Amino acid sequence: MRVFVTGASGWIGSATVDELLARGHQVVGLARSDASAASIEAKGAAVRRGDLDTLDELRAGALEADAVIHLANKHDWSDPAESSRAERGAVETFVDVLAGTGKPFLFASGVAGLAPGRPSTESDRTEWRGPQAPRGGAENLALDAVPEVASVALRFAPTVHGVGDHGFVSVITQAAKDRGFAGYVGDGANAWAAVHRADAGRAVALGLEKAPAGTALHIVAEQGVSTRSIAEGIGRGLGLPARSVDPDDAQDAFGWISMFWGMDLQSVSADTQRLLAWVPTGPTLLQDLEAGAYTSS
Repeated sequence: MRVFVTGASGWIGSATVDELLARGHQVVGLARSDASAASIEAKGAAVRRGDLDTLDELRAGALEADAVIHLANKHDWSDPAESSRAERGAVETFVDVLAGTGKPFLFASGVAGLAPGRPSTESDRTEWRGPQAPRGGAENLALDAVPEVASVALRFAPTVHGVGDHGFVSVITQAAKDRGFAGYVGDGANAWAAVHRADAGRAVALGLEKAPAGTALHIVAEQGVSTRSIAEGIGRGLGLPARSVDPDDAQDAFGWISMFWGMDLQSVSADTQRLLAWVPTGPTLLQDLEAGAYTSS
């Protein structure tokens, strides 16, 4: 299968490309820079130059492929409205060009906001709709297009962890370095679902091959790791104390990520694991912390 992958040189995308190539698929990766193009080509994949704002390139990439895996996102936390705008535009473009083709369309999403007060499941639907919603309401936009579009939501855990991660746990680790302590909000009982990067890449490849249109896949290995445990692991790695931060002071202590760090983002993946015959085998988040994945440099 010829697969067009956005975000192909990114944290999850590069692991996904490795899995796709290993399983015999041809990959064309979207690259916005020379460095990204070189890293994609080094894996043995082809390159299409462009980004989330070059919609003609997205259309052409989708038309020439047998499937699309959309993993790119601007992730500009200083301007979330811009990230949401770009995500909505990209998904609208893919939905338009893939309608009626039967080509699989897998796209990145997340578990946040699905089921406040309990672990989210694959059957939960997000309430985020419309261009002004988080992520531009893209998940509902794509899933509402089924059966005309063979859409599959890839709901990633809030931390896809491993050596080299620059995501949320890395930001929390940097906050600990800056402030001299590893903090958690309140009693730290709120927990985050987690998955190792290698397991995430494998799940995406399996989802391409096995997931029916309309499926929401939960790419989650651990249902929830308490934020206190995460902070304590970061503290041990840095030789810093771990301590509670009052919710009213969280913004000052953690910056923009405080909106997530104080949330309970637990999620389960039993249905996904059964459907895909996917068994996560990578290190746990706490094992990665203990091994220095975020604190050794």
